[in-house]
Amino acid sequence: MKLLNLNKMKSHRIRSTQNLILTSVFIFAFVSSVFNSKLYAQDEQFTRPSWWFGVAGAANFNFYRGSTQNLNADFTAPVAFHDGSSVSLYLAPLVEYHPFGSSLGINLQVGYDNRSSSFEQVTTPCNCPADLETNLTYLSVEPSLRFAPFNSNFYLFGGPRFAFNMAKSFTYHLGVNPDFPDQLTTPDINGDFSNIKKTLISMQIGAGYDIPISSQNHPMQFVFSPFVSFQPYFGQSPRSSETWNITTLRVGAALKFGVGHRILVSADRESILPNVAFSVNAPKNIPTSRKVREIFPLRNYIFFDLGSTDIPNRYELLTKDQVKDFKEDQLDLFAPKNLSGRSNRQMIVYYNVLNILGDRLGKNPTAQINLVGSSEKGIEDGKAMAQSVKNYLSTVFGIADSRMTIEGRSKPKLPSEQPNSTLDLDLLREGDRRVSIESTSPSLLMEFQGGPNANLKPVEINALQEAPLDSYVTFNVKGANEAFTSWYLESRDETGKLQTFGPYNKEQISMPGIYILGKRPEGNYKFTMTGRTKDGNTIKKEASAHMVLWTPAKLQEGMRYSVIFEFDESKAISIYDKYLTEIVAPKIPKGGNVIIHGYTDNIGDETYNLNLSLARAQEVKSILSKSLANSGRSDVTFEVYGFGEDTNLSPFDNRFPEERFYNRTVIIDIIPNK
Repeated sequence: MKLLNLNKMKSHRIRSTQNLILTSVFIFAFVSSVFNSKLYAQDEQFTRPSWWFGVAGAANFNFYRGSTQNLNADFTAPVAFHDGSSVSLYLAPLVEYHPFGSSLGINLQVGYDNRSSSFEQVTTPCNCPADLETNLTYLSVEPSLRFAPFNSNFYLFGGPRFAFNMAKSFTYHLGVNPDFPDQLTTPDINGDFSNIKKTLISMQIGAGYDIPISSQNHPMQFVFSPFVSFQPYFGQSPRSSETWNITTLRVGAALKFGVGHRILVSADRESILPNVAFSVNAPKNIPTSRKVREIFPLRNYIFFDLGSTDIPNRYELLTKDQVKDFKEDQLDLFAPKNLSGRSNRQMIVYYNVLNILGDRLGKNPTAQINLVGSSEKGIEDGKAMAQSVKNYLSTVFGIADSRMTIEGRSKPKLPSEQPNSTLDLDLLREGDRRVSIESTSPSLLMEFQGGPNANLKPVEINALQEAPLDSYVTFNVKGANEAFTSWYLESRDETGKLQTFGPYNKEQISMPGIYILGKRPEGNYKFTMTGRTKDGNTIKKEASAHMVLWTPAKLQEGMRYSVIFEFDESKAISIYDKYLTEIVAPKIPKGGNVIIHGYTDNIGDETYNLNLSLARAQEVKSILSKSLANSGRSDVTFEVYGFGEDTNLSPFDNRFPEERFYNRTVIIDIIPNK
């Protein structure tokens, strides 16, 4: 009964302390917010603070394992105590730094950390129940690294814990043998543990969520932040003797406050802050999908892995029995098993290039090819690569050796690695380790192209194109590169539903309109761009758009053509001039819309690649518009984009050289009049 009353008194003191702390914190927050509202006008704006100060309070759920018996030099319990658990108090002031717009930050808490314990009751040799209560208290120093994914209010944290012992007392209580209830009660034994470590070094990981409880209309801003952390037993053995250790789950909340910088609202603000223009280009109708007939070009290259002369297993290799069932228009049946990437459909085509070539050679018995292997190891290694391709075509498709010649080179005729190249040499050399398929047989080559370097005849693909480019909404933030460290975007519809996108560090970003509309058929949207300047201020700009979801008619079919480039080229497309003029231009229907979008691989400078992709797209547009004008047509609308190496928009990944080669492209989407 004495021990029970003692526990009740301890629990009551802890609850009273916690209630007092929380009450004081909320009174302080309320008074401060009222004070702020009296001093500052409601139309003033302040940045989010970078520095935060406050207090954290939590309950430590402690779990004890191991054993303890020799409590100090004066007392050893008759039997050892093992498992136990308790709930104790943690209270600490804190300081935190995480710049607005950044996902990273740091946190430091230094405070009272109680690890009191109540071990499970044991039975002594005299058949008497024994209890052990401990009072271990530490001054804990806990620095943490903070990470907020996607710059959201949710955050993860982790770091070391340095604990300095402040109290180490215990109370040992021996009960009476239940068989002799009238015997005298043994007095409790109180004392301090011996062999207590003065310093513990352990670690913690956890998560939390910042809930703003004040607006940015006030300089002093408050955040309420529930959190949970886990502190494993590593490093948490309180004694240098025996095996007692503690694992702790901490559940609590922090109240933090910080002071933001005033955002200029004077009449001359525009002349002081950077000049940034914000605009939204949303299509009047947003197609969700479109049936498309794609004319997909075939690169006449087979790329080999460094150090190997075998055809890589990412290429689809058939057996003799499969050849009779192979058809170009059913390539989905011959998809490589390890295929990955954004444009799986096109990669299925490309990785069947040897099968397409073998099938065409079989159907055109007079056609001949020359296989040119290029290897950084020299001519003989290049010949070995070319021989691997020849053996496959001969063994599987039965192509006569007399129709195939091989050649070895140390460099391809059109190399990616140029003299004096210094950047991304590994990627460039991967692209130069290849077998080129050369032919002068018109039956194998792309229309209006000739010579050994001509591309192979393209493949036609019929498929459903999801989120076509004309469904994209484009946000332009002119001047963002110079003005901002980053910016993010908010969209709000007429019902008040809020969506957040970002952060971004480019002047233009695009996304499918369906990302914003979702399942809504249409809606009015207000977009707010918030940018953080390099000197800590924020700039907000707004724009509005009406968006309508539209599904194309079942009979409406788009067409897609592609022009592919060699490395770092934008003008050398003379071989495509006649193709674009006599094949592509006549396919553009009256009143049609032509979207021309250029891309690059990920080799080289990002800004340079952006300009290169736009130059490629403009060159294609110039040829098409000139051809239409010569035919007396002015009814076609052109849209021209350059997306560079943007990984969110580029047609392919950049993992393998064939993907990088296909990313050096201009895609032409021909859309009938809606």
